[in-house]
Amino acid sequence: MKLTMQLKSRSYDIILKAGCLANLHQFTNVENRKVFVLTDSGVPRQYAETIAAQCPHSTIYTIPQGEGSKCLKVYGQVLQAMLEFDMDRKDLLVAVGGGVVGDLGGFCAASYMRGIDFVNCPTTVLAQVDSSIGGKTAIDLGETKNIVGAFWQPKVVLVDFDTLATLPHRHVVNGLAEALKTGLIGDAQLFALFESKDPEAQIEQIVYRSLKFKKKIVEQDEREGSVRACLNFGHTIGHGIEAVRGIRGRRTTGLYHGECVALGMLPMIEDPALVKRVRAIYRTLGLPTRTGANKAKVLEYMQHDKKTRGDHITVIKCPGLGCWRADTISTTELPQLLGME
Repeated sequence: MKLTMQLKSRSYDIILKAGCLANLHQFTNVENRKVFVLTDSGVPRQYAETIAAQCPHSTIYTIPQGEGSKCLKVYGQVLQAMLEFDMDRKDLLVAVGGGVVGDLGGFCAASYMRGIDFVNCPTTVLAQVDSSIGGKTAIDLGETKNIVGAFWQPKVVLVDFDTLATLPHRHVVNGLAEALKTGLIGDAQLFALFESKDPEAQIEQIVYRSLKFKKKIVEQDEREGSVRACLNFGHTIGHGIEAVRGIRGRRTTGLYHGECVALGMLPMIEDPALVKRVRAIYRTLGLPTRTGANKAKVLEYMQHDKKTRGDHITVIKCPGLGCWRADTISTTELPQLLGME
């Protein structure tokens, strides 16, 4: 399967095929330039090695696994390693891993020598259904997610379904939560795959339909000036929950990003019958239905969300299956969304 992101001079192909990591050389020039392969300690080494083996002039750089690596310190370390590898503007960075590697790698590519080529090879469900396309690259500042970054489109995205075979089940479900988000706001057929007897057996179609919807949105609004905001559905509350209960840094227990987004979606669905259906899907997949987080702390982090403007914030709501609405509300209304009033 193939999709093409149509962004004029920044257009690129998205290849969805088992085993496609071994075909990187077919989609971008790796012969006459240095290739910096960025991965993390949680990604099976053979994926980065498969990429490096196709590149005559390559190096593999491994960062620690986890959200904690999306920070200024690791960002600086990667840039220093790129400099020591003597890279110049014609060279290439390939990110092999989940959303952390893709976000960090893309930002490093965007900022090194004011921008070098970037290839994204997502190896988790979460990255494959969402963060691998669209050009958003970023790192965190403290507990504030994705607040420092750039829009930098990849040259190609390789979605190799074989890489999902090594994922723990919880990580698969974590990614499926983001795909469910897409079904809720824009694709009733995608949502229907989640109501089938075995949604995980439909994972290739789930990834494809998720990327197809996101591609359409990004083509309309590359830099999030209008409709692209719909992709933040579930994230305003979700990021607040993640700041309090997320697995990151030294915090080794808690909730993953997709699990937090799943919890953040529920208060934003306005149709009670649809909420009931979504909760049933959560139970099938094994997603949490309650946060167990200190709501006052969640509220505090929500008020620092990058979508906040003064004393107002834009939130995405789902009035019914397959549709969405952006509401700008006062931050004084946030406690009501959290059920604190």
